[in-house]
Amino acid sequence: MKYTVLSDIGKKRSVNEDRAAVFVRSDFVRLAVIADGMGGHNAGDIASEMAITKIGECFESAALEQFSSEESIKEWFLQAVKKLNSSIFDYSLRHEDCQGMGTTFLAVVLTKALKVLCHIGDSRAYEWHEGKMKQLTRDHSFVNVLVENGEISEEEAESHPRKNLITKSLGTQKNIEPDFISLQIPTYSYLLLCSDGLSNKLTMDEMTTILNTSLSVGEKGSRLVNLANEKGGEDNISLVLITNTKEEV
Repeated sequence: MKYTVLSDIGKKRSVNEDRAAVFVRSDFVRLAVIADGMGGHNAGDIASEMAITKIGECFESAALEQFSSEESIKEWFLQAVKKLNSSIFDYSLRHEDCQGMGTTFLAVVLTKALKVLCHIGDSRAYEWHEGKMKQLTRDHSFVNVLVENGEISEEEAESHPRKNLITKSLGTQKNIEPDFISLQIPTYSYLLLCSDGLSNKLTMDEMTTILNTSLSVGEKGSRLVNLANEKGGEDNISLVLITNTKEEV
C-alpha cells in the first residue's frame, strides 16, 4: 500500500488550519486522517492540531484486538472521537479566544482485511477504481440537508451561498455522533481523503483525469493540490491519497 500526505496553505490564507496525517503501527494497522479547523482567531489550527495529535495517541496505544472486526473498529472510533470532542470542547471553554472553535474529522482505519471510515463535517472521501470516481461520504452541511430534502439539486448546491455552512463538527458541542462507512476497496484502486479546499475547487471529472494518468501516487497528489491552487486556492488544501496498486511513490 502506497500513500502521500499533503497540506497546502493555498493562495489566499495566512494560516493553514488543515491538518493531515497517516499513522502506521508496528503491527501494520494504518490510520489516515484529515482535519479542517474553524472558528476563533487562529483557533481553527489549534482544533485541527488537537484532533490529529490526540487521535494518533489513541491509535498508537490501542490494543490490536480493537481492530479485529468492523464493529470493534467502530467502537474504538466512537470512544476516541468522544475523547477528542471533549478535549476540544473543554479547551474552547477555558480559552476565550478559542470559543466556538471546532474541526471536521475524516479518518479511516485500514487493516489487511478491514477498512472503516469515520466522518464528521464536510471533508470528503472518494474512491477511484477502473477509471471512475465515486464520492463515499455525504457532507454534514446545510446545503446537503436541502439536497436530501429535495429542496435544491446537487448542481444548485455547488454554487449555493451557504455551501460552506456545516451542521456537525468536532469540538463545537458537548456530544457528537460520527458517521461510519465500511469500505470494500477493490484491488488497483485509490482512496482520496480531502478537505473542502480541494473538493470545492475540483470536479470529480478533474480528479478522475489526474488519477487516470500513469504518474506515481505522490505526483498525482501534488497535481491535485496544484490544480486547486491554479483554480484560485482560496482555502487551505489537504489530502491523503492511498493506493493499493503496485506503483512507486
